[in-house]
Amino acid sequence: MNIYLIVGGVVLLILLYVWSLYNGLVQESTEIDEASAQIDVQLKRRADLIPNLVNTVKGYAKHEKGVFTEVTRARSALIGAKSLPAKAKADGMLSDALKSLFAVAEAYPQLRANENFTQLQKELSDTEDKVAYARQYYNTQLLEFNLKVKTFPNVLLASHLGFRERQFFEATANEKKNVSVKFE
Repeated sequence: MNIYLIVGGVVLLILLYVWSLYNGLVQESTEIDEASAQIDVQLKRRADLIPNLVNTVKGYAKHEKGVFTEVTRARSALIGAKSLPAKAKADGMLSDALKSLFAVAEAYPQLRANENFTQLQKELSDTEDKVAYARQYYNTQLLEFNLKVKTFPNVLLASHLGFRERQFFEATANEKKNVSVKFE
């Protein structure tokens, strides 16, 4: 009779551990999904600001059509991106295009003094900070989740419960390069 109590106690402890592990992984997975959604919110905000910024700059720099085309193409790619790697790639393209746009703006002192341009630039800069924070938050949540999935003894059960390691939101190769602006 005593052996049944011991075996029953061990089985109960194992079940409690699996229950706790599963609920913890569900909670962390949900937090990662929420963090990913926050990145989407900030990227959408950024994409919504860009047409206003482009139109403001267009009024001053009509001959810089290539820059506007590139910004528009990058914005469309960002809006159409579905997966996290595709979003990261499109975000990098948009960052490069915006750097070129701001380089064009530097060549027009009257544009830099324009109140609309200044306000849009400020809002875009604020959004860039929010995007960076959202990425950082996502990666922090992901780190906690991945550690829980990969550490022993969780690693023995996590994949059987349907949880796998996820990818971090990483900067693209273009985002890591130095920017070179040339006016010809």
